[in-house]
Amino acid sequence: MVGHPCPGDNRGKRPSKHTSLVIFVQAAVKQLFEAGRNFLWPKPERCPRCRGRIWGHGFVPAYFDGYDQPFWLKRYRCSDCGCVLRLRPWGYFKRFQASILTIRDCLIYRVVTHRWKAGPSPPRQRHWFKALRKQLLIHRGLNRVEDLPSGFDWLWGQEIIPVSRTT
Repeated sequence: MVGHPCPGDNRGKRPSKHTSLVIFVQAAVKQLFEAGRNFLWPKPERCPRCRGRIWGHGFVPAYFDGYDQPFWLKRYRCSDCGCVLRLRPWGYFKRFQASILTIRDCLIYRVVTHRWKAGPSPPRQRHWFKALRKQLLIHRGLNRVEDLPSGFDWLWGQEIIPVSRTT
């Protein structure tokens, strides 16, 4: 299980606005879909933010490409700092329905063929393309189309979502 904890130790201090963390879990998406709420999610031992106790906090629906029904993602809540932890399958960026590999394949296809790949809608692929160019310009000063595939990998290695419009 891989998580990206929030900085700082706020044990015993309840934040004025509840924060949330996404914890990525090695899980087959097909199994998640078939099991629904009965999927056996791993429970983190402690809150990655403050090391406090966590409790089940229900489920939240999330959509993924290739499925017409929502997945039920498990949530936990820290009783000490109030942070909400959402478990999510590894291989997907936060807030994205398409897998990381699908996004990367679409972008490489665009660079090589100058066409949008069949599958995800062209507007979504354009969004990814423009966001990646923006991220590379901000973080590397690169703006050449040929640099996009290696730039995607570099940003991902830096724990930056390469196709996010936020910096």
